[in-house]
Amino acid sequence: MTAAAVVATAGLVWFEPWALLADKTVHEALPAANAPTVTPSAGTPARGPGPSPSSIVPVTVAQGTFISHEHTTTGTAKVVRLADGTHTLRLEGLDTSNGPDLHVLLSDAPVEEGPAGWRVFDEGKHVDLAELKGNRGDQNYPLPAGIDWTKHPSVSIWCDRFDVSFGAAALARV
Repeated sequence: MTAAAVVATAGLVWFEPWALLADKTVHEALPAANAPTVTPSAGTPARGPGPSPSSIVPVTVAQGTFISHEHTTTGTAKVVRLADGTHTLRLEGLDTSNGPDLHVLLSDAPVEEGPAGWRVFDEGKHVDLAELKGNRGDQNYPLPAGIDWTKHPSVSIWCDRFDVSFGAAALARV
């Protein structure tokens, strides 16, 4: 009887079934970055006051729509270039199951439908951006300096505990 209780307790701790019942919604605005300041050198004509409007507006440079893998997952993934030249991965309208140890991965693996695509995202080159902030809503994940996101053209909501993708999106340049 004691052994069964230990096994049952260990199973509950490992699987965390209560996480599937508790949604966490996050609503983050797109981050605003400061535009780079440029001081004209002597003899350089001034362009007028302040940066041009196109240099201060975040620009979506790639995006993709999530497909479901182990769990039903919907929403959009975008790579956004901010005014200071940095990039952020933005998840918009994300809706997936909650679960234990969920992460946001950038990967070089192709996005495939069905069970064939569930376990490929940590096999090749990948970058673990962070733990998933919430299983629903809009959220931002800054891309680390020096990461060439074009070499990691897919995003996965990855369950690190069970090595499975809940859902993934292929990033296409826009």
